[in-house]
Amino acid sequence: MAAQSGLSHPALVRGGVSVFPPVPLSAEAAPFTPMEPSGWGPGSQSEAEKLFSNCAIKLRALRADSVQLKEELNLLFDQLLSENYNRTFEPADVCSLLKHASCLVPLTQEHLVIKLCQVVHHLLNQLKVIMYEHTLDVLVNYTAGALKVCSTWTHTDVLLALSTVVYGNGPQCHQHLSDLLGEEGFLLQYSSPSQSNMELRRVALTCMANICLRIPGQPPLDDQYRSVCFQAFLKTLQSTKPPDTDELFYCMVIQAALKGLQCCLSGGKWKFGGGEELGSVLAALKRLMFQGAPGVIVEWPAVLYPAPLPQYESLSASKKRKSKGKGKKTKTEESRGDEREEGDAETVPALLKGRAEEKQPASFLYPSWKLNSSDSEFSDLEGNAQSKLRVNHGRVRQGALHCLLVVVKAVEKRTLYGYWSSFIPDSPIGGSPPLTLVTIILKDLSPKVRLCALQVLSAMLDSSRQFLAVAEDTASPRTSYTPFSFTLATAIRELHRTLSLALLAETSPQTLTQVIKCLAYLVANAPYHRLRPGLLTQLWKQIRPYVRHRDVNVRVSVLTLYGALVTTQAPLPEVQLLLQQPDHSSSMGVFTPQDSGLSWRQRDGVSSPSRTPVKHSQRSSSTHSPHIPHTPGEEDSRRLWLLQLCVTLVTQPREDQSDSEGVGGGAALEPPPVRLEALQDKTQLMCITVLLGLTYIENYLVKTAAVRALGIYVLFPCLREDVMFVADTANTILAALDDRSTNVRAKAAWSLGNLTDTLIVNMESVGVDFQEELSDMLLLKMLQAATRAAADKDRVKSNAVRALGNLLHFLRQSQMTRPAFQQPLEDAVRALVKTVQSEATMKVRWNACYALGNAFRNPALPLGKSAWSHEAFSALCHVVTSCKNFKVRIKSAAALAVPAHRGCYGDTERFTRVWCSLATALENSEDTNDFLEYRYSASLRHTLSQALLHLLSVSQSQDMLGLGTSLASEEGTGIREHLMKYLRAEEGGGEEAEKDIRGESLHPRERIGSVEQILIRIKGLKVEGEEERGKEMVSHFLEDLIKICEETWENTQTNREVTESKADHV
Repeated sequence: MAAQSGLSHPALVRGGVSVFPPVPLSAEAAPFTPMEPSGWGPGSQSEAEKLFSNCAIKLRALRADSVQLKEELNLLFDQLLSENYNRTFEPADVCSLLKHASCLVPLTQEHLVIKLCQVVHHLLNQLKVIMYEHTLDVLVNYTAGALKVCSTWTHTDVLLALSTVVYGNGPQCHQHLSDLLGEEGFLLQYSSPSQSNMELRRVALTCMANICLRIPGQPPLDDQYRSVCFQAFLKTLQSTKPPDTDELFYCMVIQAALKGLQCCLSGGKWKFGGGEELGSVLAALKRLMFQGAPGVIVEWPAVLYPAPLPQYESLSASKKRKSKGKGKKTKTEESRGDEREEGDAETVPALLKGRAEEKQPASFLYPSWKLNSSDSEFSDLEGNAQSKLRVNHGRVRQGALHCLLVVVKAVEKRTLYGYWSSFIPDSPIGGSPPLTLVTIILKDLSPKVRLCALQVLSAMLDSSRQFLAVAEDTASPRTSYTPFSFTLATAIRELHRTLSLALLAETSPQTLTQVIKCLAYLVANAPYHRLRPGLLTQLWKQIRPYVRHRDVNVRVSVLTLYGALVTTQAPLPEVQLLLQQPDHSSSMGVFTPQDSGLSWRQRDGVSSPSRTPVKHSQRSSSTHSPHIPHTPGEEDSRRLWLLQLCVTLVTQPREDQSDSEGVGGGAALEPPPVRLEALQDKTQLMCITVLLGLTYIENYLVKTAAVRALGIYVLFPCLREDVMFVADTANTILAALDDRSTNVRAKAAWSLGNLTDTLIVNMESVGVDFQEELSDMLLLKMLQAATRAAADKDRVKSNAVRALGNLLHFLRQSQMTRPAFQQPLEDAVRALVKTVQSEATMKVRWNACYALGNAFRNPALPLGKSAWSHEAFSALCHVVTSCKNFKVRIKSAAALAVPAHRGCYGDTERFTRVWCSLATALENSEDTNDFLEYRYSASLRHTLSQALLHLLSVSQSQDMLGLGTSLASEEGTGIREHLMKYLRAEEGGGEEAEKDIRGESLHPRERIGSVEQILIRIKGLKVEGEEERGKEMVSHFLEDLIKICEETWENTQTNREVTESKADHV
């Protein structure tokens, strides 16, 4: 049946729908020519298309019983193989041809089988055809049968065809995978390290890699077969080169295994097995990172083991000892960028060479990419062979780094931190240093390999702030041992030093861009307030000349780095001083090898703003004063040159359209950490006008950056109280929330969260006047937009729920009673409830719990009356007892303690449920297997104790029976123990708990006093019957609690006085 379909009607594919070639809509387009019966109009087909069509017609006319079948097939296959196809054909045509050809070639004709396999590979590889499922099944069946029937000498071509057929189609081949990847499968046999035929081994590994490859939108390969492939790739990478094997063939096998490992790890979620699996992968990749590097002859370990680290979550961890005793020296070497800064770029190789001579073998000293090929001592033939080998060695190193990048992204950060010392240097001095990523960045021959190493280093530094937070070198180091905090600080300094060298030596614009991006990641995550000052000053000076670099991507990355510098632990005094320095770049005498001699921005012969100081006192922001001397009395007149540069970038016309507005916008719009009030009114107005206008540019990168900048500007005190600016910003953000780009919507939601934060601040500082001035219709639009955004992706949702909480807190009684607000109000609360109960990320649920608590602070919110209030309390009660994340539990407990009156909790049944949920959560506050959650258990108990005491403080007579029953039971015993610890202040609440305390003192005596007030209030309640008995149980519980805590307090005070007396006597 396959022979009857396909090309008989060239214009009909997929159900008989007529397909016409694309027609360019322009004045230069060729006139339309009607279709002829034999195909498209005269002259419309290329030679390749004509050849393909003729071969397809002849092939379709052949029959299996034809006398000249073998000769005709040979001729047709040769014709198909002779042409290079640079245009895409209809998938139906190609699939039909291949299916029909497979029906004509019997497996006994091995030479024809090979040619057919070559045709399959040639056509599918060049035409990039997405095959139909039936065609895929036919071709996999055919090639799998050929592997079983045909001789071994044919299997290389058969596997090559199979690898092309299964490319990205692994999950669709599930019925054939057992034959290919089973215990006796062909692919496992041919990919084994024991296979002597290296070409067959390479093709088998390539085939397995293509099976593991996942096309976006398709399901991943079954874990069973993915694990089989993973082990095969790992064994190949761990195996050594067979003695009689050519190095070039071995490199090609390793490249196939690396590509397969990369596809395997990136083809869906992957969890490394227990034991040493991750260490084995990292060890193999590290060895291959230096494959073929000159002078690197070391004994590589089979497994990398993680270094035991102190608990990096706590700053006290800096006092623990670094576990591996490698005799590290405590003395650090100061960076020397200041001396190099004004030197000629040609001195860079000598500097690097002088550095390396202390560390590396002689052949691996000099920046390798500076070597001249004319120094080669090989003959032409030898040089050609050596050149091929060098290229393939570089591809191996590049593939190993690509795999390492996938591993870094797949492994949890806290697991990866133990392996940092294997890939990141931590000391610039002493002995022969270990080979790390920095070695490749400084020394590798290939700019592509250096680029990959920088990408890996950037990925490792990304989101490492929590780990690097313990670094510190401000104090004098101990002589007995090197603290982990000092070792980490030394590693940061060494990264600064080596990346600065790479910055000066790099000649490739693409790699230079990645060097600067890597520095931005380092700056964004390193704790400079705990390090000796000077690192940022040196980097600031070194990066300044690259603002004028001829490559736009380098300039953009410089702006990104400046954005990271000015926002690092702001306000950092070192950065503030740098921002206030005048622009002396025109007299610095600093230039780079890439400087073309022309300024980045020159208009009418005037230098660009980055090279032109302007006095702050000048009224005209466009007046340039190329040489303005500064005296000590003119400190306040210094121009913030970086802000001037950013404003100019987005306001002045571009000389060259190639200066991409998209990639440059994000960095240029990054506001520096200076007060907007310090700028002149005219400059303020210009900045605001520019930002509002840029949000309407179609380029999503510019729009994203502009919306984010507005979210920062609205936080400035001089703007947040301006109702007109808040309204304009709100309307701009609302428009961006409907953008089709997820990035734009995410930043818009973040900015909306910031804007609504300012609404709450204004409500408390300005008062009701601000609430009345803000338009009711605008508030309604914001509420509805935030509700819609709460159903968006998690990146948008996390800030949308924050905005909802603020808006529900901000609304007034007169607005809530209006019919137009009632349904949106209900939808908003239900959106928060749904988010709390969802399977979203913990950050989203944390924000949703906080938002509900924020909404509960509005006394006008009808908590005790509306139907949705029951859903809100139920969701919080469920989360506080069952969520595995303790920070979410803390926020839900804090939200349950927000309502200020008993009526907000509804009837007795709901109040009792809230109490029981909090009591259960307190009882289970230590039940976790995750240490990262356990560290929040003290904060959780602190918040739960506060919440229970708050419920007691608002309870009424109808609640006494339920409360008394709970406190008199075994549950009450546990509550008493935890409340005693809380009243004695034995457990600090921690930052997470402190944020939810409204003015409550942490002094034990005052805590006990608050419980005494609760007891007095409860004793004054009028109750009858069973409620009287409950009241007595509650009172008795509180009396015992106060008595025990007071005795403990008195004993503590007595012991403290005795201790102080003894100290005074001594």
